[in-house]
Amino acid sequence: MTPTRNMDPEQNWVNGRLTGRLVVAIPTTGRAAIVVETIRGFARQTRMPDLMILSVTGPEDADLTGLEKLPFPIRIVTTSKGATRQRNRALEELETDDILTFLDDDFLMAPDYLQRVERIFATHPEVAMATGTVLADGIAGRGFSHAEGNALLAELDNGARPETFETAYNGYGCNMSMRVGPVFENSLRFDEDLPLYSWLEDLDFSRQLARFGRIVKAAELRGVHLGTKTGRTTGVRVGYSQVSNPVYLVGKGTMQAWRAQWIMWRNIASNLLKSVRPEPWIDRRGRLKGNLLAARDILLGRLAPGRILDIN
Repeated sequence: MTPTRNMDPEQNWVNGRLTGRLVVAIPTTGRAAIVVETIRGFARQTRMPDLMILSVTGPEDADLTGLEKLPFPIRIVTTSKGATRQRNRALEELETDDILTFLDDDFLMAPDYLQRVERIFATHPEVAMATGTVLADGIAGRGFSHAEGNALLAELDNGARPETFETAYNGYGCNMSMRVGPVFENSLRFDEDLPLYSWLEDLDFSRQLARFGRIVKAAELRGVHLGTKTGRTTGVRVGYSQVSNPVYLVGKGTMQAWRAQWIMWRNIASNLLKSVRPEPWIDRRGRLKGNLLAARDILLGRLAPGRILDIN
């Protein structure tokens, strides 16, 4: 990709408005009904995207029937399966002065979310990435339906919007916005050596981008993450990634060793303790098996994130 416009973020705005585009990209696989219902919710946004990109693995991932009348264009791009590959494919559709918001296919935005993304990047040129406040996250439980998520959003999204933010270590992949200029200028990409679910790819990319601007968590960007359980990576593969990916990122230099150890041992302990009476929505025994396979590969000197492609 060749940068096509001015790289100076302060020159990407006229009277507080973007001179480029506000783009939303959603990588999605195997959840066509989920992503269509999420896109329907965009009709409530006070600031529509200039372009939506759906990054899919095939036509079965995106049936847009009934979405023809939405007031913004939708572009479907295709690549092989994997969160990092699908995110990188979306990047190929962008221009240098765009602002990009990556959303999960099951993230519901407050109605002023995109309007406030635009405001943050217009008034804070030092910000390279902004991630929002997740009011409720179904990923830790059974997950929410769209109806439940919308009800939670209406209930929890109340009161004044504090226009404040704090420095964050990384963006949360379900909702993170960024300036495309620094991404293109420094040839940043999501690491495709983290395959399939690509756990921690958001942290890895954030730490790369942090060298060129501030990463922040914004209180005014609000939403609900449904945590939909369909279409996800198998428990064994997730468990392997819970060990292999942090170790890989420490070696790469984008994750601190203490942080990686804390995340790994927290997950291993949780899988071990809860495998006795696992939650119906999490394959704890599969994850524990994956943890043990990764531990074995550490001893054999062959640990690598890509080995999940060889296990079920």
